[in-house]
Amino acid sequence: MTPVTVDHANFLTSRVGDGGVDPARLSGELSDRFGEVHRDVEQRREEGEMGFFRLPYEVDTRRQVQEVADSFGQWFEAVVVVGIGGSSLGARAVAEALRGSLWNERSSEAREHFPRLYFLENADPDTTSELLAHLDLRRTLFNVISKSGSTAETMAQFLVVEEALRGVMEEDQLRGHLLFTTDPDAGVLRALANDRGIPALAVPPQVGGRFSVLSPVGLLPAAVVGTDLEELLGGAAEMEELCRSEKLPENPAGLLATLLHTAHTEDGRSIHVFMPYGDRLRALGLWFQQLWGESLGKARDREGRMVNTGPTPLAALGAVDQHSLLQLLMEGPQDKAVTFLRVGRREAPVPIPRSHPGQPALAYLGGHTLEALLDTELRATGEALRRAGRPSLVLEIESLDARALGALFMLLQIATVYAGGLYGVDPLDQPGVELGKELTYGLLGREGYPEPDLSGEAEGTVDG
Repeated sequence: MTPVTVDHANFLTSRVGDGGVDPARLSGELSDRFGEVHRDVEQRREEGEMGFFRLPYEVDTRRQVQEVADSFGQWFEAVVVVGIGGSSLGARAVAEALRGSLWNERSSEAREHFPRLYFLENADPDTTSELLAHLDLRRTLFNVISKSGSTAETMAQFLVVEEALRGVMEEDQLRGHLLFTTDPDAGVLRALANDRGIPALAVPPQVGGRFSVLSPVGLLPAAVVGTDLEELLGGAAEMEELCRSEKLPENPAGLLATLLHTAHTEDGRSIHVFMPYGDRLRALGLWFQQLWGESLGKARDREGRMVNTGPTPLAALGAVDQHSLLQLLMEGPQDKAVTFLRVGRREAPVPIPRSHPGQPALAYLGGHTLEALLDTELRATGEALRRAGRPSLVLEIESLDARALGALFMLLQIATVYAGGLYGVDPLDQPGVELGKELTYGLLGREGYPEPDLSGEAEGTVDG
């Protein structure tokens, strides 16, 4: 079975009327347009620009990461990933999808003696101080992840962590509690690793942060909690092979990108809701939100023309957000397209007991399972949107395992670079975030960055 299937029936005019895409176009001009984009992407990857395509086949890297995880990583009771954005979202998505949100609450035996796994992402003093106070630092490894080594939030937390470690151990013991994942040659983390003998894994030069989940950035945290890396990367390789086809109906990533791009540019559906059904997939939605938004939201196209384009991704969670967003999706502005994510089979379906026969509001649920209820809610929501003339599609994985997850990551990453081609923008850069970084550096007094004039900051302030 294909590791991830794309059911786009409810995106077609035959199902949703004028709000959908004419199916004939998928073998007509939309297919022709995709063929052009596919050839451009293939050329760019052959020139080495899109390194994430190669990650599933980096056997030496997988073995190196596994060796570190099996030795260095397993000496500890807890591992803390210190990183933000692309340096943490992918790893968190893997861990939560395959190990669940209560992994850290399990006993050592229930975890098969794999470490607990925590994430320090935001530079929030409350979270940072609470976690450091909670952990036994002598039994904790900190995996500091920053390709550039200059990410303000991550480097600040590294300094705080380093000082906390100094409070409980000698200076020469610190390096045994640190692991860096960074650029192979440049940056402050690489320099510190070289100077102090701190172990370090390399982020491939042609792999950007939001495309790095299948590199050591995501693989090491996944491996320390027992993820089968060969299966994870094997699923990604299967999907990469499927997406080599330049024929639109045969390319799942091309189909996803084309449908969402068409909905936006032709029908004004600029908000792309990504809605997995299952708590373990909540972090995956946040990972996709960064991937789609940061890759496609651009001021200029690849020719340098001002376009100010890009869809707005919105991470949702089924069935929870049926009770918050569905009213808006059903009756609000016709500016949204929904992508559901369905898990075909779950390990623990959880039967619902037959009870309270005299209470119709309870009795009808008996004899079903929580798995069936969740899946029925997905199907019902898709049908409700269809009847309202609002397009949606369903990504389906047979079960939530490492192979399916690897395929899903690769599908969404390839769809993103295809969508970049369709929008005419470079999906690999992020120039819009640089000014904020530079202003932050200036305000904090970093050498080489002038202090910005924020004299207008107080305008419009109202005293309470």
